[in-house]
Amino acid sequence: MMEHALAKTILSADVIEMIAKKHGLTLKEARDSFYGSEVVDMLEDDETGLYGESALYLFSLYEDRLKKADNSDTL
Repeated sequence: MMEHALAKTILSADVIEMIAKKHGLTLKEARDSFYGSEVVDMLEDDETGLYGESALYLFSLYEDRLKKADNSDTL
């Protein structure tokens, strides 16, 4: 739904800044990483309700999935 577009945009920008800061990435690199993650797919699905969560919560989801992906690569 379009009603949640502004919230999603603001949340995404905040999460991208967190990713850049934590991982020492440029904003472009962080944006590419975030938009390539399944967290964005979940955020875009209004039925998940993630648009109503905090940026910190979305960042933790991103980090959890990043760790899981790293762990599956090493197995």
